[in-house]
This record gives sequence, C-alpha cells and structure tokens, in this order.
Amino acid sequence: MLDTLSPPTHPVAPLWEAFRIAVDSIWTHKLRSVLTLLGIIIAIASVVAVGGAIGGLGTYMSESMSSMLASNTFLVAQFTGPMSLEEFDKKLKRNRKISPADMRAVEEKCDACDAVSPRISMSVNAKRRNLTFYDANVNGVNADFSKIQSIDLAEGRFITDSDVSHARPFAVIGSQIRDELFGPAEALGKELKLGSDSFTVIGVEVLNGTMMGQSMDSNIYIPYTVFLKKYGSRRSIEFKVRASSEAVFENAQDEARQILRARHKLRPNREDDFDILASNAVQDFVGELTGAIAVVITPITLISLIVGGIVVMNIMLVTVTERTVEIGMRKAVGARQSDILLQFLVESALLASMGGVIGILIAYIVSLIIQGTTPVPMHISIGYILIAIFTSGGIGVISGIYPAYKASRLDPIVALMRE
Repeated sequence: MLDTLSPPTHPVAPLWEAFRIAVDSIWTHKLRSVLTLLGIIIAIASVVAVGGAIGGLGTYMSESMSSMLASNTFLVAQFTGPMSLEEFDKKLKRNRKISPADMRAVEEKCDACDAVSPRISMSVNAKRRNLTFYDANVNGVNADFSKIQSIDLAEGRFITDSDVSHARPFAVIGSQIRDELFGPAEALGKELKLGSDSFTVIGVEVLNGTMMGQSMDSNIYIPYTVFLKKYGSRRSIEFKVRASSEAVFENAQDEARQILRARHKLRPNREDDFDILASNAVQDFVGELTGAIAVVITPITLISLIVGGIVVMNIMLVTVTERTVEIGMRKAVGARQSDILLQFLVESALLASMGGVIGILIAYIVSLIIQGTTPVPMHISIGYILIAIFTSGGIGVISGIYPAYKASRLDPIVALMRE
C-alpha cells in the first residue's frame, strides 16, 4: 500500500516551476516584455528620483541653515522666522527694538551662554582705487562671531575684542571681494573703502561657494561698534547666542529670555516683546517643509505607478489569450488551478520587479546628473530602494490577479479545442 503512494511534493517546487516558466515566457517574448516594463520603469524612476530630490533638498536646507545657525545656537531679534502677515502686524506693534545694551546684558549675566555676537548687516559698494565690488554684504560682529559661525581664513586673522572696544576700522573680507579688488596683489594690510570711510584688511576668508544661489564669498566683517557708528546706532540689532553644551541649551534660552524680560520691564502675564529662534526650531521647520512637499508631490508621482500597473494587466490579459492552448495542455496533464494561478502571478510580479530594479538604476543615473549640475544633493536612501522594489512587485501581483484568475478558470477541453 505504502509503495503505491507518490512521494510528497516539496512545497517550493510549484513556486520554482512557476518561476522557470515565467522566465522562459519573458525571454521568448522580449519585445513585449520590454514594452511592458517601460511603464513600471518610468514610474519607479520618477518616484525614486523625486524621493531622492526631496531628501536631498532637506539635507541641503539643513546644512544651509546650520551654516547660519549652528547647533546649540539661538537667535535673538525683534522679529525672526517665517510668520503670517497677521502675526507680523501683531509683532510690529508689540515687539521692541533690540539694543546693543540688551546683548551686552545677556553676555554678562547668562551663565549657560558660551558666546554672544551681533550680526548687523547691509549691502554696500566696496571700492579700491578705480575698482568697485557692488553690493558687498557688510556685517557688524564681534570676536565671538567666529565661535558661533564657522569662519575659515585663508590669510590673516579675525576681529578681536580689542578691535571692537576701540572701534578700529578693520575688515575681514570674502575671497570674491579679495579677487576682484586686489587680484594677485597682497590684500593684508591694504585699504578698501566702504562709502567714504577706509578700512584696513586684516583677514581673508577661504572660498565658500554658494548657498541657495547666493555667493558666500561677498561678505565683509567689521567690528559692530564701527558699524553702528557709521550706519546708525538707533537701529534694532540681532544677536546669536551659543550655549556651552546641548545639556544646558534650554537653560541658556530661558536665561536670555528672563534677562531681556527684566530689561524690558515685562510683567509675568505679558508676552515677550522680542523673538527667539532656536537652531532645532529651524531644523523642525525644514522637516515640516520637506514633509509638506513630499505629501503633495509623492501622490502625483504614484499616479504613474497606477498607469504602469494597468499596462502590466493589459499585457497579461493578452498573454492569457495567446497561451490558451498551453494552459489547456498543462491542465490536461494534471496542473491544478492553483498552479496556473501561481504561474501568471509570478510572471507579472517578476516583470514588475525587473522594471523596479531598472527604474532604480535610471533614478540613480538621473540623481548623479542632477547632483553634478546643481548645488542640491540627491539622497536616495535604502528605504526608498526597498519601497520601490516591493511596491513594483506588489503592483505586479495586484495587476496579475485578474489575468491569472481568468487563466486558472479556463476549461482544458475548450482551451485545447482552440488550437
């Protein structure tokens, strides 16, 4: 009795047989397979490329913001950050100007604050002899500015406390200004003019490139005491504060807030009449912005996946019609309905997965081109790659369900009679 029983079928055997038939079918009908793949390839390439662009934009913006507001740093100003017109109008009536005395009070009394520096800026034409650099970004700072924001010098030194306290007409210039006004000549110790006043060059920055399309090499740093004397001391200033560590970052903000509230004589029930913008708030804003872009853009690109799925379904329906006799023969020799169903599901999933892999490769090439021609990096994460592969495979399975079901339901006798 036992000898007459057939050996049990290995559970993987039907899947392997379906895979083998699918590969053979795809290889036999190369042109049709390529045309089927095109929809999935374009869909996956667009989804991955857009995802990489959004991720790269977030990285680019975070790095750009970090260069202006490093970690453990916050900005104190009359107004800061993005706000609605209504909110701006409210703050315009409520907020007071920030004075140098406010900054010095924070510098003297804030125990958790490691560095405090103003940054007051305006565009001014810089001149040397008959040469003019238009719209140089002149910044009034102090010695602590180099501790808060990275300043790398190719030549000379940065502004010192002594330069600030004595209001010396010294300037640290960007590399673009150095090249246009001094050329190959020595810049250190030479003079340039801002308006009618002469400034001695004491330092030259390294080449920094561009950020968000703006040159980072057109800056001029002068002591803020000279800036206020030259351009007016009644203007509201803004200043940056760096906490001594991440652990005391919140304490530093609270200390600075209480010092300013005390100076402005604000009652406990009154709102702050100044703004504080922390570096982590900037990062959160960048995250929210890129997240909002992803919410809007990603569904649009996913439409192409739906189109790709429809293409796969159409081709698989044509395939079922063409292979009616084959299906009938397989059923006649003992293939079960589940075997036929599995065969066509595997074929559609394999087609779509191949399209997904090729789409990822194309997205990678596109990303390299974009990264090489624009300042925005492309960030294609492993998560996007896995999502693309599984999504394309899933679309293949979903798109193949109806054609596979239709094939599995064919009557073998009717199928064979069509030959």
